[in-house]
Amino acid sequence: MFEWGFLALGLFQLFLTMVGLAMIIYGGIVATIEIIFHETRKKNYTYAHIRHQFTDKILFGLEFLIAADVIRTIQDPTPEEILTLGAIVLIRTVMGYFLSKEVQEYSFLE
Repeated sequence: MFEWGFLALGLFQLFLTMVGLAMIIYGGIVATIEIIFHETRKKNYTYAHIRHQFTDKILFGLEFLIAADVIRTIQDPTPEEILTLGAIVLIRTVMGYFLSKEVQEYSFLE
């Protein structure tokens, strides 16, 4: 029974990692397509709008990746893993803070 719990946590951690990566990759693909449309067809996309949308996807993806890292640490809570998790969460939180500030900045431009 105990092993099934760790297996379930491992699968859920993998799922959250995949969702986070998918959000970031999806945001990159959409931003690339919007830039191409902006340049070739002169669509009504502004670079501020494109960056805003892409930054939102990165932030959303980072939240999933942080959750996956927390679950991974729950499975193997060694002091080294806890310190690594703390560093990862700190770095991703700082990145998220500055990305959200950038989103707010671009919200005023739209």
